[in-house]
Amino acid sequence: MTATGTAQTPEPSIAAYTPYQSQYLAHLLTLEGNIEDTISRTIKSARVDMNPHQVEAALFALHSPVSKGVLLADEVGLGKTIEAALVISEYWAQRKRHILLIAPASLRKQWNQELLEKFSLPSVVLDAGRFNAEKKAGRIAPFDRTDAIVITSYEFAARKADDLKSIKWDLIVFDEAHKLRNVYKKDGAQRARTLRETFLDKNKILLTATPLQNSLMELYGLVSVIDQHFFGSEDAFKVQYVGARSGRQNFPVLKKRLEMICKRTLRKQVQEAGLIPFTNRYPLTEDFTPSNEEQRLYDEVSAYLQRTDTKAIGENGRHLVALVIRKILASSSIAIAETLRRMVDRLERSLAVDVSTVDDYEALDDTVDELEIDTDDHDVSVDKEKLTKEIQDLKDMQALAMAIKNNAKADALLKTLPAALGEVEKRGGQRKAVIFTESRRTQDYLKTLLTEQGYDGQIVMMNGSNSDPDSQAIYRAWLEKHKGTEIATGSKTADMKQAVVEAFRDNATILLATESGAEGINLQFCSLVINYDLPWNPQRVEQRIGRCHRYGQKQDVCVVNFVNTRNRADQRVYQLLAEKFHLFEGVFGASDEVLGEIERGVDIEQRIFSIYQNCRTEADIEQAFDELQAKKRDEIEQMDEQARRALLASVDSSVVDKLRWRNEDTASRLSAYEESLMRFTRAELPDAEFLNTKRFVYQGETYSIEWPEADEHGWHFYRIKEGEFAEELLNRAKVRKLPPVTLRFSYEGFDGNGQLSDLRPLRGKAGWLNVTKLTLGSEVTRTEHLVLTALTDDGQALETESCSRLLNLPANQGSGSLDGIPTAELEEIQARLVAARTTEAEVQNRQLFEEESEKLEAWADDVIESYEAEIRTMGKEIRQAQKAVRTCATLDEKVQQQRHVKKLQGDRRKLSMEFYEKQEEIEREQQSLLDRIEASLRLTPQLEPLFIIRWELH
Repeated sequence: MTATGTAQTPEPSIAAYTPYQSQYLAHLLTLEGNIEDTISRTIKSARVDMNPHQVEAALFALHSPVSKGVLLADEVGLGKTIEAALVISEYWAQRKRHILLIAPASLRKQWNQELLEKFSLPSVVLDAGRFNAEKKAGRIAPFDRTDAIVITSYEFAARKADDLKSIKWDLIVFDEAHKLRNVYKKDGAQRARTLRETFLDKNKILLTATPLQNSLMELYGLVSVIDQHFFGSEDAFKVQYVGARSGRQNFPVLKKRLEMICKRTLRKQVQEAGLIPFTNRYPLTEDFTPSNEEQRLYDEVSAYLQRTDTKAIGENGRHLVALVIRKILASSSIAIAETLRRMVDRLERSLAVDVSTVDDYEALDDTVDELEIDTDDHDVSVDKEKLTKEIQDLKDMQALAMAIKNNAKADALLKTLPAALGEVEKRGGQRKAVIFTESRRTQDYLKTLLTEQGYDGQIVMMNGSNSDPDSQAIYRAWLEKHKGTEIATGSKTADMKQAVVEAFRDNATILLATESGAEGINLQFCSLVINYDLPWNPQRVEQRIGRCHRYGQKQDVCVVNFVNTRNRADQRVYQLLAEKFHLFEGVFGASDEVLGEIERGVDIEQRIFSIYQNCRTEADIEQAFDELQAKKRDEIEQMDEQARRALLASVDSSVVDKLRWRNEDTASRLSAYEESLMRFTRAELPDAEFLNTKRFVYQGETYSIEWPEADEHGWHFYRIKEGEFAEELLNRAKVRKLPPVTLRFSYEGFDGNGQLSDLRPLRGKAGWLNVTKLTLGSEVTRTEHLVLTALTDDGQALETESCSRLLNLPANQGSGSLDGIPTAELEEIQARLVAARTTEAEVQNRQLFEEESEKLEAWADDVIESYEAEIRTMGKEIRQAQKAVRTCATLDEKVQQQRHVKKLQGDRRKLSMEFYEKQEEIEREQQSLLDRIEASLRLTPQLEPLFIIRWELH
């Protein structure tokens, strides 16, 4: 083996890199397949601090490309949204972009914001209005798109099941998936069954903190949504795990099976691992007593809403409109005055009240969607005398509302606010408060009131439109401040929210927010939440508090509520939320069991509304709320907590150890990733000025790989993301055609961590190095590897790790022609490395195959067990019937009983024959599924030569 050129006299240390190293690092940074490495790219491209349990859950969901999906069931407060978004990001990066996210209507906008702001992922919320508008605009299939993740509600997805079924979805995510847990019931859960059937063969992720509430069958239902071949039939599951014969003795078997499809981490495990600091929340309650005029207004409007003969509300939408009017009535006299005026206006045009009349209530759209309300105009039946009387009644109530100048609740706010701000400051928090109201008009009223009371210039507002002059000025200033940066997304809704949050954080004391306006925002710098209006829905209350009481919150959070001393129903609502749902104190507020029990966000509102509508006396109110609380307690406590934990919680110590290891492993991988990215950038941009290991300046622009630093200073967030600068550089480097050259590497110029003990003996030596990209692809998997083969001139083969370290040293490019490349020797080494990589991948695929095989064997055993159990049951019936023959008093009775025995025996023979046929059918189906899985995992290797160099190490 010969080669021209020898190692020359060592040159001074250099700190430069070559296009060859740039190309090597570009391919290294973008290799597909090793999910633990590729997820590092996702983490470093997101604007969120990941926690190890979230990375662990995402890796669990991405583990097998042949499974039908998983159930991510971390306890409340541990960030399942982040876990799912990590998985979605991985699919998006792999260009698997038919992604559907199904969430409760009230959470659609929050998902839209989270995906955009934290992961820079485009999404579109499809509801009936947008769906129909897109169809009218010529888009034949609005759901069928790869330019954005599709977000829709459970209700709309079920209504459009036919449209959804025809699309080849790469991934379906169900948020708050406990809505599907009763899918197994035959007398209900039609929506859940529709969704299960629609996505039977698709890959799914189910997110819920409460996979098991009242019955093990709920767990069966959720798993059946993911994979119909995981458990057997409903009867088979009951026989195995629910029946009296089995009892809890089969829990260990069930737990082991669930570990393959369900991932659950508990808050105490994360706390014990010491990886996330958790703060508390504490309540501050302020009583207020309405004036006689305010009480009269409440009584008159309430009595009007309780009537069944009103023309304004009518039969259409009576329930919804009356509910919302009650919310507005409780908010402020200013808010209800305008609502009454609109009602009069509608009646004078002979029209019933519609949802536009009460659009001051910003949670209206979500409520309409969940209740599937018809919102079209409807004429009122004409009875002129009654109509005139009703109009006058409404005008009288409106006049009364307008005459009220002071609201007792507003006075209570003015009294409480300074004390609450002082308490927060005393505990180390900032002097800031977010005040929530359910009414936009009340929001305007409070801004005026607070401005007059000394808070002028200290208030910002957030609602569904933010069309007021102050908000528009904040928005324009924010756009100017962040002009030319990546902080501005181009979405006015998202940017407006960010502008207001930034103004609140940096300049204001008070944020006045409505429900709709505050969706998806992070207010962790604020530790005072004031519920000026208290929602009836515990989930909405929890979402409000969760704007502040979340990851990153360093202070305990104070939650202020106002209680009306003259309204017993209001007092009982507060008691329900505080004492039964535990929303206002503790580390996390409402428990998993409580929030999971609420099947739909509006259910609890409906029950409370019914009390307001139907109870005329305090005694009636007390009795109704006592019954409601008892019902909630029974529902929450029905399922044995011990059973829930026995099945779904892994051993604490092993989980804690795993989380600590994952934290260290992730940190190590991220460090290696950052080092490679910055080294690549040095190689690709030799003219750039590198300020430190995470930041550089190029052509007058500053880039940082740390998103908080970049956002804070208005720099570019430097990350590997589609369409962004880093990816453009990577693509440019990867497509270069690089002829063989000599590279002179500097041992002394190494600037990385660790020692280069394996390279030290090579100083003064030379040889050859070949870089090839190996792709191992199948129908469902694709892994990429860089195959590095190197020889010294004296014939010594270098290890892959040594080749990698060599390519990471600074180098300069030599000149002159090359010949004598030892092609045969390099190819022989390459063939061995390719064979080893292929064998390794085949072993991994075989493991995936075995996992699926194990699932299918358990499924087959389930089905067989249910038949055997039924045959055993029939055997018992036959024996009992035979005993009965001997006790018959008459010959006729005996003959009849013997005929019954013969029938039972015939039924058992028939069932036994069916059983043997079923066994064969099961075996055929099992083998067919396994054949398909095996075929989908069969590998095809492909090699792509990148470059070859003559190396010298000095």
